[in-house]
Amino acid sequence: QVHLVESGGGLVQAGGSLRISCVASGRTMDRTAMGWFRQAPGKERELVAGISWSEGTLYYADSVKGRFTVSRDKAKNAVYLQMNNLKPEDAAVYYCAAPRELYGMIRATAAEYDYWGQGTRVTVSS
Repeated sequence: QVHLVESGGGLVQAGGSLRISCVASGRTMDRTAMGWFRQAPGKERELVAGISWSEGTLYYADSVKGRFTVSRDKAKNAVYLQMNNLKPEDAAVYYCAAPRELYGMIRATAAEYDYWGQGTRVTVSS
């Protein structure tokens, strides 16, 4: 049973930074692409960042390019999302997710992911 646990969300002023973390248990994720999604009230869950299993490919949504950085620490079975220059529109619940497949590409849609964390809320005050 794979468990993903996010942490690090909170309240931050616009222009501030947060680093959210996701730690996996139940399976080593070093051969699995990982994604960070977010979901704001009334909106669909969207992929904001992804990292391939080899770390050679990174994906960022246009809305976060240049502000967010995804990374992973395979020794800790963890993936991180550094969020800088946060904007009110970044407020959402952030989820990390992983597909069941090994050595796969970063998947773009929520339906392609099999494992999800419970989410961590990010609130940005203007």
